[in-house]
Amino acid sequence: MNRIRVPCIAKSNLKPEYRSTGAAGADLRADIDNEITLRVGERKIISTGVNVQIPSGFEAQIRPRSGLAMKHGVTVLNSPGTVDSDYRGEIQVILINLGDSPFTIKRGDRIAQIVFSHFWQAEFLPQTSIDGTNRGESGFGSTGI
Repeated sequence: MNRIRVPCIAKSNLKPEYRSTGAAGADLRADIDNEITLRVGERKIISTGVNVQIPSGFEAQIRPRSGLAMKHGVTVLNSPGTVDSDYRGEIQVILINLGDSPFTIKRGDRIAQIVFSHFWQAEFLPQTSIDGTNRGESGFGSTGI
């Protein structure tokens, strides 16, 4: 199994945690002093109290937890959110309540997942044209639903 080493500061000892041996995402928890209630349609930034040092060539993606989405309609608004390797601030999560009733977040609640991914930076080469394909410029549902 390949692993990357990610130095992590968890201010309240609420560090990211994998909940199964095959989990791609580690759960991030709410590091908040007071409960936060999201009204229907409301979005808020939720603190995790976690800072990470991501190795060069990797990013962290902040993703929703499927249980919150299914049971309560609560999801990560800018999903996936990207944390760049040169960012050193606290990881915060933008949650939105798309459900049909208010949702209350308590200290220690699992609110999102963090997934690490290798990436390459592209070198953009100016051209006057690019190769065509059968699909061409057809987009947004052009290959079927």
